[in-house]
Amino acid sequence: MHPFTTLTSHLVAIPTENIDTDQIIPARFLKTISKKGLGQNCFADWRYLEDGSPNTDFVLNKPEAQGAKILLAGDNFGCGSSREHAPWSLMDWGLRAIISTSFADIFRNNSLKNGLLPIEVDEATHRQLLSLVEEDPATQVTVDLAAQQLVLPDGRSIPFPIDHFSKTCLLEGLDQLGYLFKQEERVRAYEQLHPARINTLA
Repeated sequence: MHPFTTLTSHLVAIPTENIDTDQIIPARFLKTISKKGLGQNCFADWRYLEDGSPNTDFVLNKPEAQGAKILLAGDNFGCGSSREHAPWSLMDWGLRAIISTSFADIFRNNSLKNGLLPIEVDEATHRQLLSLVEEDPATQVTVDLAAQQLVLPDGRSIPFPIDHFSKTCLLEGLDQLGYLFKQEERVRAYEQLHPARINTLA
């Protein structure tokens, strides 16, 4: 994974509430185990018409959405079935962070494990951001993960929660396995100090 430190980007807003993982990436696209190429099918049933042509009314198909790395989503984003393909598809489209008032727990965990940062804000901040994006789609915010702050266009900083382990992994660009491999020297040192116990467990 690429390290996540700070990110400044304009927002793309999909404020619909209770967007589930089947809407993010429909089940028919789950046959692959590769993360590459899923972005073209992200929100496929909303992005494309029945004949396969782009739905020009959908926000991800609009010119102002291109290049956005932050999604401004509705409440309870990512509910429904567990599938890592959901954050995979969002990231392959180009996103690195999602702002919402709440996330489904499984989606949140899958996102954090794959380098996609879920940012939970209060309803007043969420309404303010929606209003700003409606007025000017080029509105930018900055995410400072180390400080756990979302910096708004007016300079106000909004704190957001994240557990220490996930924060460490994102800052260092590590998944869970990578984090374990990084502890290899400490594991070997422990084993050398406790050979009898290690051999007994083996």
